[in-house]
Amino acid sequence: MKKPVAIRDFLSFRFVSDPTWSPDGSLCAFVVQQAQEAENRYTGDLYLYEAASGAVRRLTALGDAKSYCWTRQNTLLFPAARDKADRDAVEAGELRTVYYEISPAGGEAVKAFTLPVTATGLRQLEDGQFVVSARHDLNYPDLKGLSGEERAKALKEYKSPAAEVFEELPFWGNGMGYTGGKRSRLYLYDRGVDKLTPVTRPEWDASLTHAAHGRLVFRGGPWKDVAPFYSGVYVYDTAAKKTTCVIRPGKLKTGPAVLLDRDTLLLAATYGQAYGTEEYCQFYTADIATGKLSKLADYEASIGHSTVGSDARLGGGRGYKLEGEKFWFLSTVGDQGNLMCIDRQGRLSTPFGRGGSVDSFDVRGGRVIFAGFQGQGLTELFDGEGNQLTHFNDAYLEQHEVAVPEYHSFTASDGFEIHGWAMKPHGFRKGRKYPAILHIHGGPRTVFGDVFHHEMQMWAGAGYFVFYCNPRGSDGRGNAFGDISGKYGTVDYQNLMEFLDEMLRAYPQADPKRTAVVGGSYGGFMTNWVIGHTGRFAAACAQRSIANWVSFEHTTDIGHFFTPSQMKATTRTDVEKLWFHSPLQYAPKAKTPTLFIHSEQDYRCWMSEGLSMFSALKRNGTPTRLVLFHGENHELSRSGRPQNRIRRMEEILNWFDHYLK
Repeated sequence: MKKPVAIRDFLSFRFVSDPTWSPDGSLCAFVVQQAQEAENRYTGDLYLYEAASGAVRRLTALGDAKSYCWTRQNTLLFPAARDKADRDAVEAGELRTVYYEISPAGGEAVKAFTLPVTATGLRQLEDGQFVVSARHDLNYPDLKGLSGEERAKALKEYKSPAAEVFEELPFWGNGMGYTGGKRSRLYLYDRGVDKLTPVTRPEWDASLTHAAHGRLVFRGGPWKDVAPFYSGVYVYDTAAKKTTCVIRPGKLKTGPAVLLDRDTLLLAATYGQAYGTEEYCQFYTADIATGKLSKLADYEASIGHSTVGSDARLGGGRGYKLEGEKFWFLSTVGDQGNLMCIDRQGRLSTPFGRGGSVDSFDVRGGRVIFAGFQGQGLTELFDGEGNQLTHFNDAYLEQHEVAVPEYHSFTASDGFEIHGWAMKPHGFRKGRKYPAILHIHGGPRTVFGDVFHHEMQMWAGAGYFVFYCNPRGSDGRGNAFGDISGKYGTVDYQNLMEFLDEMLRAYPQADPKRTAVVGGSYGGFMTNWVIGHTGRFAAACAQRSIANWVSFEHTTDIGHFFTPSQMKATTRTDVEKLWFHSPLQYAPKAKTPTLFIHSEQDYRCWMSEGLSMFSALKRNGTPTRLVLFHGENHELSRSGRPQNRIRRMEEILNWFDHYLK
């Protein structure tokens, strides 16, 4: 008999990501990561898929290869700190990134070069140079001419300052800590002469989007005091050493931008005239010399990424690529993550869209390979027809009973069709009654789909019905469906309650008196909202939540632009509207036993939000508990340290078991 999915099972998962074809097209490199409970970290190694034979083989084995790039000589470079001297230098505060090189034929990786920056990305250009993306800190001490003792003192003071000085907005960032003076910078590196040359100025932010024809395309721009909401788009000529501004910062919302040719960009952009900052980007071409934009095609979905939610993925990878005359990109369409294409004539096509989620991909010569979810499997590699190429997680799936999500749709009272799913509890029998959990996704501009979601599988394995849907505000259904700006807690709340009613009718074995609600981020906001507006739930769990839009606007890394975008109001223009949409206002009515989970370094939804709700419920006499995780941020449930992920799931399951069982 197969075993139910359990909390610690994610320790067995192999997370597959970031496939990239070799320059000669014979091999595809990719990354496989795994959680290590005892070490409380994730290890990662490089693997190769051989196109001719279909063979898969491991290339590295020390667990320190989580990113890489191919060279034009068909070798691989990856950053690692294998020497104690390098580790000690970085720990002391020195700027240093060491790259190792390994042949796909195997053998030991050898130290290739060391960059005097904290590199975050590496790509080789047509002329043999490398473009380097790196973190840059305007506050970093000038170490030139200092003695060894003076140097050590300066670095110690930099790493452990007596006080933090805030002069910029945002002043911190989720997963980044304090951000004052910190930027992303681009460099060119000539390996032959070991020379690193800055491309962008120190005060600029720069995120590389494409490199071709002797030019670099990047988004960002210079800023001081307050970071602009909309990035600019720039093109740098590597020969002339000249930067051209194609779209100035603050002008319009932009997404991926690539070079169709030396003089023309294809980019995703919108003026937001109909739906404001949340309007989906359309496709444009831009003349680099003049900045003139020409509409290529309308589009109403995400461009460059999949937003299908899961806590069973880890790692990055390519979300878009120009290949020949076609621009390939990931997009959430409906309830799935597709691989899409648009050509120079503006004709759209769907090379792959068969459910699940394409998380990262590569294409060379028309040959597609991608990492993602298909069926009820975990992340693996697939070809362009959806054939599974790797089988890292097959043994786990063969041994465990994976609940199959049962799809449902209905027309809500607002006239929109709502899509959702139900999972039956492990060992389900028709004659029994079972507790149930309503799970609300984050975002809100994301979706749930039919992909493997560990904690929902775990709840089903523990004997619960699990219900989840995509209410108004979710991704994949166009601007009108996705627009809930200024409507939080109204139409979306109505959709969720009507969906739950539909599920309880469809599954009479689910006990309405033993039903819980849980969600994180936007789902945490909605959970906070729910407990202040209905007493129908027997228990609740609000994670990394929002409680008070008035405080959220001024204490979080995105509050200064996300609040006016989502609420259509600020504390300066309409504080009463912010308070109307704040769950904290309704907390005195909350009688549902509620668990709050927050992370100490969650600067996306600062801990004051969870503490406020906890305090309010305590004053009600409502059973409540707050678990604040040290050293974690907004990503606790997806990439937090393994031991903390286990503790988090135990807290939720124990809370629900206590009040529902």
